[in-house]
Amino acid sequence: MRVQRYHSRLTFRKQRRRRSGCLSLAVLSGLLVSIVAVSWNWIIQPRSASPAQESSEGLLAAAALAFERGDLDGAIDLSRQLLATYPDHADALALLVRALIYRSYSEYDRAPDRQAALQLAEEAAARYPAGRAFQAILAYARQAAGQPVEAAKTAQRVLDADPNNALARVALALAYGSVGSFEIALRESQQAAASPDWALESQRALAISYGDMGDYRSAIAAIERAIQINSRLIPLYFERALYALQIGDADAATAAYFQVLVYDPENVKARLRLCELSSLLREHDAAVNYCSQVTERAAGWADGWYQLGLEYFLIGDFKAAQNALHRCSSLQVMQNVPVNERRFECWYLQGQAAEIVGDCQGLLATYNEFRAMSASAPVPQTWTYPPEGPPGCSAAVSPSPGS
Repeated sequence: MRVQRYHSRLTFRKQRRRRSGCLSLAVLSGLLVSIVAVSWNWIIQPRSASPAQESSEGLLAAAALAFERGDLDGAIDLSRQLLATYPDHADALALLVRALIYRSYSEYDRAPDRQAALQLAEEAAARYPAGRAFQAILAYARQAAGQPVEAAKTAQRVLDADPNNALARVALALAYGSVGSFEIALRESQQAAASPDWALESQRALAISYGDMGDYRSAIAAIERAIQINSRLIPLYFERALYALQIGDADAATAAYFQVLVYDPENVKARLRLCELSSLLREHDAAVNYCSQVTERAAGWADGWYQLGLEYFLIGDFKAAQNALHRCSSLQVMQNVPVNERRFECWYLQGQAAEIVGDCQGLLATYNEFRAMSASAPVPQTWTYPPEGPPGCSAAVSPSPGS
């Protein structure tokens, strides 16, 4: 049935009932209203991406938000989820590598995160050798993992093809700084900081370069700019404290460590730094308190026991010092720390404390252990008693190795 728009065709004559198969006007009107409503809803509905695209963009946005909030664990988990589905997602890989590297500097036991970041970057760069973004990420991961030469070569290849790649230039600057080429590192980090890209990494690299050059006030200014970009990243506060200490600003260093504890109340590394700072200020009671908190939270960390033993030694509690330093030396042996990387003071001060309290048996055991250790590998420090041993304790000295 057609609807005439220009005249109504109204009539008062009695109409005969039609037998045609056309719909009534009321039914047709309802149908038209429904069609218009459905069409309007389709028109005003925002065009969304495909479910897969929406999922990837949502995960990346969520990971980036977690990173901005200092939730590195969350950023790492979300980035891994995204890369599991989209292994060629360079932005997700960059975020994951950055989060792992920053987390590795956040706590005392996170160093393996740098190796994890390097492995991920190497695998991605091998899969996509022509992708400059993946190569720049690899250069950044290599310098963080202690491979400055390889990092510099990789970064330079990227910069030869793309001189404006800020992440590659950051990696190049940090690599040069690692091998002592501080002037070149400063030049490269300044050039990276002039780019709007990778501003956080550029300012941090600039701060490190200034610090290596001894310009600690400029280093502080640069690291504070990095903190303004992301105020929730814990490693930035450790570095802020380090530069403050170089100019004797203990208050600023203390404030930085306390800021770490605000964001991570159980942070062990911050407590050890507060212990060291308190010792530097000769606040030994506070130092013992902080170091005791370290050993309570990280009983397997030798550095905490060493610092606690040192504080006990400095305040004259030699028996407590001997016990704490014994834990330090024992942990290094049990954890198979290479001999040339062990903290020699844990043996030497332990022996001195034993000698002071008259613990001849403890002194001889510690001294003989050190002699055996130094015989098995080169040790830069020396600790030598006369051939007959310490005064009053000569009877139980082990023969010299090889004698």
